[in-house]
Amino acid sequence: MNPAKVVRAEVKQLTDLPNIGKACAADLRLLGIDKPEQLLGQNPYDLYQALNHLTGKTHDPCMIEVFISITRFMAGEDAKPWWFYTDERKNALGQTKP
Repeated sequence: MNPAKVVRAEVKQLTDLPNIGKACAADLRLLGIDKPEQLLGQNPYDLYQALNHLTGKTHDPCMIEVFISITRFMAGEDAKPWWFYTDERKNALGQTKP
């Protein structure tokens, strides 16, 4: 869902989360996450690695940003577009240019 349209009190299913549509919801279900509250305490980088392992392919790194956005949202932060976290992901993985 578009982060600007997310209403925290109305988040009941995965597609109610910021930045999550049908395809990402399917990825989360593959990871064993069926409800938004199951994201509490999850590490977005671990979720990304697990998704790569389960599917046998390397997903676009922007999935890390999506996972950061939803884990942070469930931890109480405001809903933000996934690309808000791009610099954080690049810094964490040492992908910044000198």
